[in-house]
Amino acid sequence: MTSPHEHSVRITRAKLTLEGILGLPGGSHSVVVFAHGSGSGRFSPRNNFVARHLQSHGLATLLLDLLAADEAEDRRKVFDIDLLADRLLLAKAWLEEEPRTKNLGIGYFGASTGAGAALQAAARDPSKIQAVVSRGGRPDLAEPHLPAVIAPTLLIVGGDDEPVIEMNQIVSVRINARYLWARSEILSHGG
Repeated sequence: MTSPHEHSVRITRAKLTLEGILGLPGGSHSVVVFAHGSGSGRFSPRNNFVARHLQSHGLATLLLDLLAADEAEDRRKVFDIDLLADRLLLAKAWLEEEPRTKNLGIGYFGASTGAGAALQAAARDPSKIQAVVSRGGRPDLAEPHLPAVIAPTLLIVGGDDEPVIEMNQIVSVRINARYLWARSEILSHGG
């Protein structure tokens, strides 16, 4: 950790402990929880770069190991979107109780399989979720939960990542179709 406002944190429930790094610049109004994918964790150079950029713009960040070291080696757990979403919801509950973060809005930033977990978590408990961002992610892994996602969602995919582009396009159509329907309902009711 090189940022003066970053602190190691532990989120514990029963026998489970999630290790994380809470970046809390002064005046933060929201916290972005990183849902790493494919066994990556809180020390991911790419996500640390993004987190520090967000911190420089006044957003708090929580970089978190969603899987313990031994779990990260198990490919089944890396793709267990229900498990990863459960862990994100545990982190959300901790943020809502932690004195330094309990009044902050929450956003999810998911990469790879973490994107599916972020969308599922946003659907299962939408309170305080202000946005979901999927970077090179697999939002298709949250398919059954997509109709319940109400937070604004941004899907980012590299231009040469053809299979992931197609997956994200399908999800985008489902999200946009729901948004257009919701928007038309608001307009037809004078909202």
